[in-house]
Amino acid sequence: MNNIDRLCNNSQSAGAFAHGYFNYLKQVLDSITPESIDKLVEEFENARAIGNTIFIVGNGGSATTATSMGNDIGFDIIKKSGTDKPFRVLALTDNTSVITAIANDVGYEEVFLNQLKIHYRHGDKLLAISASGNSPNVVAAAEWVKEQGGRVISFVGFTGGKLKEMSNLVVHVKSEAGEYGPVEDAHLVLNHILAHWFQFKLK
Repeated sequence: MNNIDRLCNNSQSAGAFAHGYFNYLKQVLDSITPESIDKLVEEFENARAIGNTIFIVGNGGSATTATSMGNDIGFDIIKKSGTDKPFRVLALTDNTSVITAIANDVGYEEVFLNQLKIHYRHGDKLLAISASGNSPNVVAAAEWVKEQGGRVISFVGFTGGKLKEMSNLVVHVKSEAGEYGPVEDAHLVLNHILAHWFQFKLK
């Protein structure tokens, strides 16, 4: 039983559970080091300066975070900052035709890998989002980018899994295994931190 399970088990009402969840989420967020966020910003700034693309991948809740980042770090920054030098950010979670074709014809483990083989150019980066750090299709994409000499950034939770060991930069949301909600919440918060920071700094 992890922390979230224990909170549910011990709470007498949904409101009490929510209050405990909020407190625990603060603890989880505090596990993210300021240094890792500074390095994350640097990775994005370097890609923007050179004109490289940052591809974002993830499954389930992590896919929705990837989609949000594609909007918030892409269009939203143009709209709110007025910059004429946007971030090239592309979520590989959004083309259902391509994803279902690859999954059907080759296998779900290659839905991101095969898209990278089409779009990746030298110097591009991969942002891999996975609570466990072990999603096979995300790991496969990361391995391929590393083979091309590219940089891999990862948002992970739990113990960090395979992604923690192989990434150039890890933003680790430390939690017990199975605590998907708080980890995915924290990953989305990281997106909003980046978006607000760049919206302000690029004005």
